[in-house]
Amino acid sequence: MKGLKRRRFLRKSTTALLGATGIAAACRPEKQKDPLTTPNINFNNTYQWKMVTTWPPNFPVIGEGCNLLAKWIEEMSGGRLKITVYGGGELVPPLESFEAVSSGAVEMGHGAAYYWAGKAAAAQFFAAVPFGMNYQQMNSWIISGGGDRLWEELYAPFNLTPMVCGNTGVQMGGWFNKEINSIGDLGGLKMRIPGLGGKVLNKAGGTAITVAGGEIYTNLERGVIDATEWIGPYHDYLMGFYRVAKYYYYPGWHEPGPVLELIVNKEKFATLPSDLQAIVRSAAMRSTVWMVSAFDAKNNAYLQKLIGEENVQLKAFPEEVLQALRNFTEETIAELIEEDAQSKKVYEHYHQFRKGINNWSKISERTFYNQVLT
Repeated sequence: MKGLKRRRFLRKSTTALLGATGIAAACRPEKQKDPLTTPNINFNNTYQWKMVTTWPPNFPVIGEGCNLLAKWIEEMSGGRLKITVYGGGELVPPLESFEAVSSGAVEMGHGAAYYWAGKAAAAQFFAAVPFGMNYQQMNSWIISGGGDRLWEELYAPFNLTPMVCGNTGVQMGGWFNKEINSIGDLGGLKMRIPGLGGKVLNKAGGTAITVAGGEIYTNLERGVIDATEWIGPYHDYLMGFYRVAKYYYYPGWHEPGPVLELIVNKEKFATLPSDLQAIVRSAAMRSTVWMVSAFDAKNNAYLQKLIGEENVQLKAFPEEVLQALRNFTEETIAELIEEDAQSKKVYEHYHQFRKGINNWSKISERTFYNQVLT
């Protein structure tokens, strides 16, 4: 009897063990393929791509960043993906780069999303919003807060995949030939200013004018325009605006953290092996960090040159002016989202994220700047 019981015990134990083993096998995750041995990657294939930009050839920091992006992609891919960069006008006109990439005439483009407001009004929210988020917050929203999904959805009908690829950081308020002491001083003012900021200026009684970068200095010198914004101290110094405008205002209420974008033809991007796709995305992220770091370093140095060597009069916009512009911004956005369903969808997501991250920024960044920074 003892032997019979022992055999029954062993038989039950074996059955239980096999059952447990089967369950464990079923729960075990499928072994992932090693990307280095994935059959669909042919390391002998090479790709020759073109990138067009909205910037002049070798434009300081931004154009240089595009050149570095191409260099990094070639290096990381071991020469399998080579990109030739064309400045604005070298291959296509600057503001036709969107169509060039969308159609597949070229594979990549670099610019800023508010240039395409005429094609998709909601694109402006992925570049710069007056009195909106700074560059850290914009990156947080797009990269980690779900903004990227809305951006990709917006660009999908144009056969484009967008990626964050740079930021100028907060810009300056611009160069003026008269002091701005009240909102009334903006009345009748002709100013070069793009995007939503331009619409806000129009509401304030001014006139927003679109002027190509190479024409700004001459137009300001001849009085065709009374004021201009550009980027910040480094670029403004190189453009020589201090020679033809007396007052340099801050802050850049219209562009607190303008995102720069890399757009890639969606169909052609899909033809790249997965490792090259990952390399392109990684290089875009590296370019984002490099650009904003370069702007911060150079803007600091050149602001000191403008003040110390060129005797530029640095002025802050009065709070009354900023509050009025803030009110006009709210009106402008309200009108936009009422007219355009996509803009409403994107802005509601943007606005909700901004409210949340501002709660954190008030006790982190703002507290540091106000109470700790000296």
